[in-house]
Amino acid sequence: MVIPKLTTLLNNSLSVNQAKQIHAHVVINTLNHLEPLLVRQILLSTSYYSRSIFQYVQKILHHLVSPDAFSWGFAVRYLSQHGQFKEAFCLYIQQQRVGLCPTTFAVSSALKACARGVCKIGGLLIHAQVYKYGFCCCVYAQTALVDLYSKLGDMENALKVFHDMQQKNVVSWNSILYGHLKSGNLVEARRVFDEMPIKDVISWNAMVSGYAKVGNDMDHACTLFQEMPLKNLASWNAIISGYVDCGRFESARSYFDAMPQRNNVSYITMMAGYSKCGDVESARGLFNQLSEKDILSYNAMIACYSQNSQPKEALLLFNQMLEADLNVQPDGMTLASVISACSQLGDMRFGSFVKNYIDKLGIEMDDHLTTALIDLYAKCGSIYKAFELFRSLRKKDLVAYSALILGCGINGKTLDAVKLFEKMVNANIRPNLVTFTGLLTAYNHAGLVEEGCKCFSSIMEYGFLPSSDHYGIMVDLLGRAGRLEEAYNLIKDMPMQPDTGVWGALLLACRVHNNVEFGEIAAQHCFELEPDTTGYYLLLANIYSSVGRWEDARELRKVTEQKKLAKISGCSWIKSS
Repeated sequence: MVIPKLTTLLNNSLSVNQAKQIHAHVVINTLNHLEPLLVRQILLSTSYYSRSIFQYVQKILHHLVSPDAFSWGFAVRYLSQHGQFKEAFCLYIQQQRVGLCPTTFAVSSALKACARGVCKIGGLLIHAQVYKYGFCCCVYAQTALVDLYSKLGDMENALKVFHDMQQKNVVSWNSILYGHLKSGNLVEARRVFDEMPIKDVISWNAMVSGYAKVGNDMDHACTLFQEMPLKNLASWNAIISGYVDCGRFESARSYFDAMPQRNNVSYITMMAGYSKCGDVESARGLFNQLSEKDILSYNAMIACYSQNSQPKEALLLFNQMLEADLNVQPDGMTLASVISACSQLGDMRFGSFVKNYIDKLGIEMDDHLTTALIDLYAKCGSIYKAFELFRSLRKKDLVAYSALILGCGINGKTLDAVKLFEKMVNANIRPNLVTFTGLLTAYNHAGLVEEGCKCFSSIMEYGFLPSSDHYGIMVDLLGRAGRLEEAYNLIKDMPMQPDTGVWGALLLACRVHNNVEFGEIAAQHCFELEPDTTGYYLLLANIYSSVGRWEDARELRKVTEQKKLAKISGCSWIKSS
């Protein structure tokens, strides 16, 4: 009686608690032959990846009385399907260590994991096993190999496997098409597309995306889109994404509005576009329209807030996500955006909470997350922790270098900032405007005027136009050194309208050196740009007092009292607890 009941239960969707109860009956009644079925049903019943659930499944696999390749292969596939590529490959290796010959099912899933996880060595090892186990004529293994080499950009091996295939299906053709597009060979991709005996909607979508992204040719993309015999959601999303990528947001919105139906990807694509152009309100409007919000939609909105200098809103939405009964678990992308928001606020306390949250959930500290933490620690004064994390990076990229250089600049580590910049350039990593902000900040902190001037000139040598922030730092550097006329001339030569950050830096320098002439000019511009801010009036009043112009000073102080003006907001990278 027990076996039929358990078998019936194991053919239905199970919660984790139900699975554990059934497993207890299986163990008590020594019904070991039902454990593979239990493994399969647990994984089928789980619509999202859960580390705790998989750890439970892994324990079952390692304690099977009669290990079977099917259960292990099913687990490898589960991991690969849910983006856990490293874990999928490791489990595939473990399967063979317990003496099991992998199924073609496991081989194709492991190859997919290597392709998505960009693990060429792992892919080559599995390719050798395809020959060893006699899977050379298996269409699934061959198709997975074509996909592997195409995604790795190795078109020579991809084409070799493809030409050796006796049965070429539309999936293998699409993999070759994707490979040419990934390598930027739009002409060859179009040739393959035209030669394809059968094209499915994925083939058409690939070419539409290819013209949009590789060729930056929205006219051809639109023509092909109109010619499609069948369009799905991915087709519409591809054309919208193309317009978003090239900055044509109105066209993107018109296609979005014309869609017969939309999915979360449609909304997320448009939200990313609005984020790109700084229209946070429109992005939030789309987010609110989503009936079912998943982790990707939360990630998009939190990132939008974080990238557009609205860190408080980013943290508020993150808290709402955690508090709501949504069954949505933050991932590495969520937490990287949240850490970025903490950096902007100088909120080390909340940042530490996020770090503990990462450790608690067992989320892998990839380079993206580590770089976000480097930025947080550097801006909050923990520069030694930032350096420690920087040294742990597998790949030190532009973002990581720039974050640490800026951190060194803020914390007065000028020599370290310069050494990092030199290392970055020697590693053939091209600096960006953020890098130069950090380096200029370092020179400014140390009062190194000549070095700062050379750095400022090198911004243009690299083909960039200095931003208002760069001009503000240079005006501050020159002004503090008493070179007020040079600072003023630099402002006059600015290609954009100077803001209060620039004029305020000159005004502050004039207060330090008690210079009335340039102080009045700077103050007048500050009054026009921010008429309700008291600080500028008081700075000029102090300049007048320093040279004995008491009446002028009194008049300015009267103005501030009459208007009840606001003070200039102070700012610190570190949030007080």
